[in-house]
Amino acid sequence: MGRVTGVVLGVDECWQVIDRERASLVDLLEGLRPEEWEKPTQCGDWRVRDVAAHLTIAARGSYGMVVRELVRARGNFDRMIHDTGVHEGQRPVTEIVANLRSIIGSRRLAPGTTRREPLLDILVHGQDIALALGREREMPVEAARDAADRVWTMRFPPRPWPLPQGRLVATDVEWTRGEGEEIRGPIVALLLLLTGRTAAAGARLEGMTRAPRRTWSTGQCWLGGEPPPADKAEAVGD
Repeated sequence: MGRVTGVVLGVDECWQVIDRERASLVDLLEGLRPEEWEKPTQCGDWRVRDVAAHLTIAARGSYGMVVRELVRARGNFDRMIHDTGVHEGQRPVTEIVANLRSIIGSRRLAPGTTRREPLLDILVHGQDIALALGREREMPVEAARDAADRVWTMRFPPRPWPLPQGRLVATDVEWTRGEGEEIRGPIVALLLLLTGRTAAAGARLEGMTRAPRRTWSTGQCWLGGEPPPADKAEAVGD
């Protein structure tokens, strides 16, 4: 099958999806009980509140803030992402919700990123929050395809997840990537697989016999999935 046209959403369409996803996540978060904010997620030691806070940072930050936080993280990008999420997650939950609401309509980007990164971020981390809460959260199929294709083609920022071995075939939208044995399923499940949420993706996929290998480093828990035991993880910057 040749390359599918129309995979990448147009500028306005992409931002409209981001705004709708942010707004719907605000609605979800506003209804949470205090204990639900503290629930652990698949993002390592991040709780629901930390994941939600992370989603507010890029559109509110500045180049100066990025430089400052990167210096504080001793040049470790993964550690910077992790630590800023934890720091912002200490804010009162009403403030976290207000910050997320305040960026609806914003097209501000983190340095070095495009509109496809906030789309990927809100789609996948929205699922992280929903999964932690035991909730179902719908994901627009075309937006999920754009995000999956972004992960597959990532060069910068570097793709933090290893690509699955096999030919990925979406069953609900036209999208195919890779070679080898087929892994078939809804594009949402393929996106979760591509971003390291193997457990969440696996039950909805056909042909997945093993999860892609990855090497964990300190601070990378925000990427999703469960890290290996501490004695098998590689520490960076410690």
